[in-house]
Amino acid sequence: MEPDSLPTEVILTHPRQSLGKVQLDWTPQPGNYLDFQGKTYAVLERRHRYQFKSGRYRLHNIAIYVQSAQRPAEKSLLNGRWVVGDATCVYNAHSEIVRCAVNPQGPCQDCRYYEKV
Repeated sequence: MEPDSLPTEVILTHPRQSLGKVQLDWTPQPGNYLDFQGKTYAVLERRHRYQFKSGRYRLHNIAIYVQSAQRPAEKSLLNGRWVVGDATCVYNAHSEIVRCAVNPQGPCQDCRYYEKV
């Protein structure tokens, strides 16, 4: 195993099942998107699994819990992170996963509920 490569198990949340394992050279965070076996998934949760070896705990692998998703076409940079939709709207959730309460499917452009912050 390469030192910068993380052994990662990809687990579908509903129905709960393991989709397989993959070596990643980046750390998946909730809100990121992952292309795996020809499909796109949104990362919902990340869990570290440790192993006790030679008197200390070492990161053994990572499990990410995902759901099937489409990459959002609209994204805004807000305080150094990407959020879904137009972050200048008062109804935007400022989330990597959810756009807003009034128009969660989007698009933000020409939305009748749009109100500038």
